[in-house]
Amino acid sequence: MRILVVDDEKDVELLFKQKFRREVKSKKLDLVFAFSGQEALDLLGTNDPPKVVYIFSDINMPGMTGLELLDIVTAKYPNIKVSMISAYGDQQNYEKAIQSGAKEFFTKPIDFVSLKKEINSLIN
Repeated sequence: MRILVVDDEKDVELLFKQKFRREVKSKKLDLVFAFSGQEALDLLGTNDPPKVVYIFSDINMPGMTGLELLDIVTAKYPNIKVSMISAYGDQQNYEKAIQSGAKEFFTKPIDFVSLKKEINSLIN
């Protein structure tokens, strides 16, 4: 299962690779990274249909926000599940994300136990 992680902070890539190394090594997961909303859309557009089945996106990014990305993905790729993350667990972002079709909403620092449960529910 291919997961796309979208976050403008590049250290997120190393963190995810560490936390999911078993799943990647056993080939249960294929992690792909984009560092902007536009880069994520470009990556999704390289295959039709996209090979990505789950997107985990930060909300606060320069340029296209994660919420804008969510709107585009849910309209253009309705089969891709999207969860959002924010350093700010404010109610407004939560409500907007859920109303726009986000599967889940996480706050930073990421609770990887909860995230792994979320991802495992998609794998099984």
